[in-house]
Amino acid sequence: MSDKLTPEEQEIEDNVEHAKPVDAETRERVERILTRARKSQAISLRLPKEDLELAKKRAAEAGLPYQTLISSIIHKYVTDQLYERDEVRKIVRELEDERASSTR
Repeated sequence: MSDKLTPEEQEIEDNVEHAKPVDAETRERVERILTRARKSQAISLRLPKEDLELAKKRAAEAGLPYQTLISSIIHKYVTDQLYERDEVRKIVRELEDERASSTR
């Protein structure tokens, strides 16, 4: 596995000195969420060979096992955290236009 940190991991590393302990109630709530999140079920899934190879390539570039990448993609999709590239570009353009018009 790669020693290179993901952007999220790097952000945590850069800000670790600002971390603060949480109260017991918040900690218990977070631990319950994590426990539920760790429960998983094995499935069998057929993918086109080309898609699987691309997923493996992307996972390797990110320093992840490909199963973890696929699981992450599915999780992001079902929790409305996965966005179409064109949709993101449209939002970025709108924000840039808004920023440009507010600085005039």
